Amino acid sequence: MQIYFKDITKTYDGKTVLDHVNLHIDTGSDNRDVLLRGPSGIGKTTLLRIIAGLEKADSGSTEISMGEAAHGGNSLKVGMVFQEDRLLEKLTAVDNVSLVDPAVSRERAREALSEILPPEALDKPVKELSGGMKRRVAIVRAMLPPSDMLVMDEPFTGLDPDTRERVIAYIMKSKGKRPLILASHEVEGLPKMRELILEQK
Repeated sequence: MQIYFKDITKTYDGKTVLDHVNLHIDTGSDNRDVLLRGPSGIGKTTLLRIIAGLEKADSGSTEISMGEAAHGGNSLKVGMVFQEDRLLEKLTAVDNVSLVDPAVSRERAREALSEILPPEALDKPVKELSGGMKRRVAIVRAMLPPSDMLVMDEPFTGLDPDTRERVIAYIMKSKGKRPLILASHEVEGLPKMRELILEQK
């Protein structure tokens, strides 16, 4: 998969977040996974949302090619971990994962969650879970539905080192051949990934 950003500009409320950004992400090599780096406020979250088709640039173009096909990001199926957990607080962890896609059964959701959460956390309303547990629910929710690629924005927030290591192992095992584009300030324990630095003019 090749992703090309050409002169991407995005402004919110008069503030320019991305200023004529040109970037090429190549997930077609042996190492399909990309670590997007850059200081806070540089626009990583906005760029990830454009990749996922959740935002449109004000100007410039985005082209995503898979083999011989080329199209905009909106036609991709993307598994997304947002900076915020975006869970349904009154529902359980199993419900939050299984309700996101008809292809994900409650049994499959429970099995996946059990890999990175204690059993007693699975059937509680997520509002009763710690921040780190909620983060893990959000990660499983993004991983299980069928998708073309995975996009994760600071997925390890609130995780202690041992838990982060377990979560990284789960992600790498469960993603299959799907490319992963990840933005994180916490890189300890990550396998070797190709790094791309987001820079502004």
